Amino acid sequence: MVRMVRDRLYRKSVAVVLSMQVNLERIVAIWIMAAAFACGLRLAFPATPYSGTPWGSGTGLLPYLLVVGAPVGSLLLGLKLFPAGRIHAQPAFRLAQVGRWRKVDCLKAREMSQFGLYGVMASLLVGIALNVPVRTLEFLGSIPALGSYSPPWFVGLYSVMLADVVILSSLYMFAFAMALRLAPLFPRFLVMVWGIDLLAQISIAHLVAGIDNVPHGVDAALLNMLTGNVKKVLISAAIWLPYLLLSDRVNLTFRHRVSAS
Repeated sequence: MVRMVRDRLYRKSVAVVLSMQVNLERIVAIWIMAAAFACGLRLAFPATPYSGTPWGSGTGLLPYLLVVGAPVGSLLLGLKLFPAGRIHAQPAFRLAQVGRWRKVDCLKAREMSQFGLYGVMASLLVGIALNVPVRTLEFLGSIPALGSYSPPWFVGLYSVMLADVVILSSLYMFAFAMALRLAPLFPRFLVMVWGIDLLAQISIAHLVAGIDNVPHGVDAALLNMLTGNVKKVLISAAIWLPYLLLSDRVNLTFRHRVSAS
């Protein structure tokens, strides 16, 4: 019974990964349409009225073009830097020193059953991709469009939160592209993104604390959101870091090594 459930879950993971690989262009198109629609709704309800049409580079359309387009650009860049089917060189120095491992030839590794993005690895891949819509919805739901007459405190708050969603979404999508193309640097890059994410949330909290005249209600709501982001990153790292270090599939797929025990 347990084996049947495990095999069924494995087959589902294979179907999910293959669907993402085959339908990647369609998924990107759906993201662009859905995100553009959500950003359009956000633009329709600015914090302060527009002096004209909401197409100005600083107060209207441009920030939301970055929200929609930056993750797509990052994904395409990653896919271009790591072409499909290419065997990428392993890093000269191993950071993952936990466990006892022996090297496997890169061609032999690809023939082994544990090679690939299937099983539990598929869940990690989906989780990385979901970071983008989740962060985007949090930004659009909590930060109104800037408008033309916003107070200085809101301009500062808007700027740091815009930078956070654009930069972090782009980094997570680049990590997604690296995983999809089996780039050996993917595990350490993802760990680096987690670190940047934590540092960003803490830095934003300090920056907002230094902005004068922020209403107490806004300050408290933002602090709750940043605290939630920190918790999500810590939980993700606590769950997935041991997997990235110890998983036979991860070590075979990205490090070309198998357990020596």
